[in-house]
Amino acid sequence: MNTKPAKVTGIVAIIAGIVFILAGGVTWGLITSNLTEQNISVAEDSPMLPGDDVNGPFSAFAQAQIINTHAESLTGGKTYAELGGDVAAAEEAGDTALAEELQGQRNTVMNASFLRASLFTSVVAYGVAALVMGLGVVLAVVGWAFTGLAKTAPVTAERKPELVTA
Repeated sequence: MNTKPAKVTGIVAIIAGIVFILAGGVTWGLITSNLTEQNISVAEDSPMLPGDDVNGPFSAFAQAQIINTHAESLTGGKTYAELGGDVAAAEEAGDTALAEELQGQRNTVMNASFLRASLFTSVVAYGVAALVMGLGVVLAVVGWAFTGLAKTAPVTAERKPELVTA
């Protein structure tokens, strides 16, 4: 039995696993360092991780959630699009003071939406980094198993075809 394909497959899988683990770890580190540089803290009124520095997936998620809560409380639960309709109605009615106030709220909700999207992107990136590291572990274990099987495979003598005479 030829064990060379199993051995080569195992070695390739181990190398790929190591590369995946390193790539996921480097990605995780880059995300963490970029978030840390922003000096963001989770708002004190957050139900999850209040006051924690935003430097990981859970704190980024908590900050994104509290940003949404603050934006909703500012506008009475109205969305960016709904405020746009209210601004247009106020302008149509000639109430420029109300239109300016609503436009200010609309700008704040837009900024909050951008901040939340950025934080959620970090959360997703952490998830992808964890997935890649997990896949690296699985690949390395499979590779290790393949190389182990290649070492323990029974050696059999090759059988030569017999000549059949009629």
